[in-house]
Amino acid sequence: MNYILISSFATMPLIPNWQAVLRRAWSIRLIVVAALLSGLEVILPLLDIELSPPWALPLLFFLVTAGAFVARLLAQSSLSGE
Repeated sequence: MNYILISSFATMPLIPNWQAVLRRAWSIRLIVVAALLSGLEVILPLLDIELSPPWALPLLFFLVTAGAFVARLLAQSSLSGE
C-alpha cells in the first residue's frame, strides 16, 4: 500500500517554473512561517515557557496558515508569465 502512494507521488511532474515559485511565492513563505510556528508550539512547553494569553500562538498559527491558503489562490504578478 505504501509503495503505491510513494510511486504515484514520485511520478507527479513539477510545474515548469517551480524554482521561481519556491523563491518568490508568498504562499511558500507563509507555509515556512507556519512550520516555524508549529515547531515553536512544541518547543515552548519543553522549555517551560508559557505565553500570555495562551491562545495567542494558536491564533497566529491559524492566521498564517489561512493566509498561505489565500496566497496560493491569488495571482502573483512576479510569478505570472514565467
